[in-house]
Amino acid sequence: MFIERARAYLARIGLADRIMEFEESSATVELAAVAVGCEPARIAKTLSFRVGERVALVLFAGDARVSNQKFKAQFHTKPRMLAAADAEELVGHAVGGVCPFGVNDGCDVYLDRSLRRFDEVYPAAGNSASAVRLTCDELERACTPCEWVDVSKLPGE
Repeated sequence: MFIERARAYLARIGLADRIMEFEESSATVELAAVAVGCEPARIAKTLSFRVGERVALVLFAGDARVSNQKFKAQFHTKPRMLAAADAEELVGHAVGGVCPFGVNDGCDVYLDRSLRRFDEVYPAAGNSASAVRLTCDELERACTPCEWVDVSKLPGE
């Protein structure tokens, strides 16, 4: 059901043919990288945070972590991830397949600068056995309205 919601959303902008479905799970960065056949950093993980009364969906490169200091400077609050039990209700996708495509009202989408290192990235496509291959420009177009932010730290930073 969730993948169909993402597929319908991506079809409206001509990107549904980029969806890949797998027999195995792609619910974590590591599993998704194996399923896709890429380095883990190219997996665009979507993390869900409470920001006031809204949900902020932030897409990070697979090797990036949330920088508490940068997050607080950007959103004026400490990063508080949604509980797994709340993701489906508030976002419209279950944990393991959370993506920015076809989300519920009340969700704001942000793309972290950690993704810009890559020509193509692979976010989930609505369930825990899918991904979609997109350039950063296509990802931005697919997530509109969205905003680029810098709320991450990369390995070695």
